[in-house]
Amino acid sequence: MSRTRLAPGRNASGNLSAMTIPEHMKIIEVARPGGPEALVEAEREVPNCASGEVLIRVHAAGLNRADILQRRGNYPAPAGAPAHPGLEVAGTIARCGQDAHDFAVGDAVCALLQGGGYAEYVAVDAGQVLPIPASLSFVEAASLPEAYFTVWSNVFMFGRLQPGETLLVHGGSSGIGVAAIQLAHALGHTVLTTAGSEEKCRFCEQLGAARGINYKNEDFVERSRALTKNRGVDVILDMVGGSYLARNMQALATQGRLVVIATQGGSKGEIDLIRIMQQRLSITGSLLRPRSAEFKREIRQALLERVWPLIGTGKIKPIVDRVFPFEKVQSAHAYMESGTHMGKIVLQLE
Repeated sequence: MSRTRLAPGRNASGNLSAMTIPEHMKIIEVARPGGPEALVEAEREVPNCASGEVLIRVHAAGLNRADILQRRGNYPAPAGAPAHPGLEVAGTIARCGQDAHDFAVGDAVCALLQGGGYAEYVAVDAGQVLPIPASLSFVEAASLPEAYFTVWSNVFMFGRLQPGETLLVHGGSSGIGVAAIQLAHALGHTVLTTAGSEEKCRFCEQLGAARGINYKNEDFVERSRALTKNRGVDVILDMVGGSYLARNMQALATQGRLVVIATQGGSKGEIDLIRIMQQRLSITGSLLRPRSAEFKREIRQALLERVWPLIGTGKIKPIVDRVFPFEKVQSAHAYMESGTHMGKIVLQLE
């Protein structure tokens, strides 16, 4: 049996409190790059939290496609981050480091991570931690951070989506897609989306998309232009990349913006530079994981002010497709790779 130690922290009244924390914890690590079978259980020391950090006892961890890329050996953790996967969690504060003034031991929170979420405990900068909106479970809360940090930064900061503009979301039934559709719709934008089946298209429409476009039997360029009276869309949130690049340009309105956040269809493609010049188009993209803590704090503040109230009132709802026990992580990854899910996949820890 692991020995335990007491962790000082602040409770809601500002006094010191303590929570019993084991010295060791279970994690899921990548034994070697490969398929789902590469994910194995291991034991590590519970991390200490530095100044400005909090230690979270994890109750649930969200799955993301980046976890699959890391498992395959294609997306290593940034320097200084835990080597085991996991980019978002929900749980309770077990310890507050010095200068982590916004939280107290026992608070229910969710957090964006650089890695290490597949574990019983994780230490994270308090600027990447958010309170769990009222009435949400840990499982629901674990589905929020990665999606909403990504959507806010890419659609509203880099994509500069403005009132009255139209957003096209590729992969609308994914975790990112679900968040983008709901948030843009809640803020009054017209949202179009692509998905790979009629069922997924109807699912996206129930979330607020004005039209789901089945990319397997419809041309999204032709359909999006028809739906905008040949004007085109103002912002595209793209997870496909190279194979969609030229067609995305054709779907954009004058002064439209393409924001690329993944390259499932390849990292290279051809574009018509004359079209870019004539229509004054912009192409940008980003990776969230390696960005600075300062940048993530900026997004966190925007989420607290603009998005968390919408979740609290039920205008935006977490969509969890399926929950797997922590020890069934291999099955969870296999399910994500099947491409049949609609919404988030979450690991639950006892």
